Amino acid sequence: MKILLLCNKPPYPAIEGGPMAMNSIVMGLLEAGHQVKILAVNSPKYNVSPDDIPEDYKKRTGIELIDVDLRVKPMKAFKNLFSKKSYHVERFISKDFTNRLIEVLQKDTYDVVQLETLFMTPYIETIRERSKALIVLRAHNVEHLIWERIANGTRFFIKRAFIKHLARTLKNYELSAISQVDGIAAITRKDAAFFRKYSATTTIDIPYGVYPEEFHPNYDIEEKPKFYHIGSMNWMPNVEGIRWFIDDCLEAVTAKVPDFVFHLAGRNMPDWLKNNDNKHLDVIGEVADAKEFVANHDVAIVPLLSGSGIRIKIIESMALGKTVITTMVGAEGILYDEAVNIIIAENKAQMAEAIRRIDENPALAVEIGKAARRLVEEVYDNRKITERLLLFYNQIKPSSKITFV
Repeated sequence: MKILLLCNKPPYPAIEGGPMAMNSIVMGLLEAGHQVKILAVNSPKYNVSPDDIPEDYKKRTGIELIDVDLRVKPMKAFKNLFSKKSYHVERFISKDFTNRLIEVLQKDTYDVVQLETLFMTPYIETIRERSKALIVLRAHNVEHLIWERIANGTRFFIKRAFIKHLARTLKNYELSAISQVDGIAAITRKDAAFFRKYSATTTIDIPYGVYPEEFHPNYDIEEKPKFYHIGSMNWMPNVEGIRWFIDDCLEAVTAKVPDFVFHLAGRNMPDWLKNNDNKHLDVIGEVADAKEFVANHDVAIVPLLSGSGIRIKIIESMALGKTVITTMVGAEGILYDEAVNIIIAENKAQMAEAIRRIDENPALAVEIGKAARRLVEEVYDNRKITERLLLFYNQIKPSSKITFV
């Protein structure tokens, strides 16, 4: 089978959530013996040099990067206030991308064109005109819900009004787009349920998958557990969550655990964090090896208040046998058992108490971390997930004697 992936950012290198989710699908399909072609948006915000992509990866995926300027332009953003179009989506419409997509579709015949995120759906019409391929939306999030939550948490009323406008136009677009594809592969059961509510399009949940054998758990905890967070800080929900933890929770945490230190790693660390001199914060910034960083720490704190979809860094921490303390929003999409393979903390009191319990009882962190690892092996093995995706392709294809295997 031949699959064309249209990606809103390069899936390689897989160093943050979106690319990691896309690359796991690429690797799963290739391992299963299928042909994959990648056409990806390359933007100033997430820019990849083709020279930095290994030749083997290029050969196996035929990856092409198309430069698209996604930077927010104040005048266009202002004019959008008087428009019903989604400014989020409009930025991804590119003549260069369209022209190259047409050339790719004219050169080869594909069985499936998979749109990685809602932001690739503006190209549906171009695909329909030039291909009989199934069109599958790989929905990493319910996109408008992220912005609704951010708007509700924004205090400055002018900014809140603008974000609400963005969320409203994005919602209208999203609810229209999900009915234009042949199938939706949502990343969580909750997101899949949302799409089924608003569209008759056949929908399945296909979570993020890992290869468990590539993650080597270290259950040895020294005298005191090391608490950490790792995540890209150019994603607004991450920034919002970390700010909430520092501003609202940290004082309550240190009252219970006076020697508490929070180790923060991730790309695009903002200046307000890098310049922070709080003795309870160890701001590291981008690390060369995320797995190594996680392996050398013990307990992940993921204080998310907004967002949709699955938290890839949580799955990877669990694969490495780490205890994760997060909110219900952070745990959305994960088939967890609270206090068995994850800890849920919804407010500063719960967050402080959860950290105290783990700090005083490292054996509990080991127990929960081992249960988390078992969950990953049973549910989030990428081979099992790829099999489900291939079965889904068969489910939605027009009846014929051809089977995608």
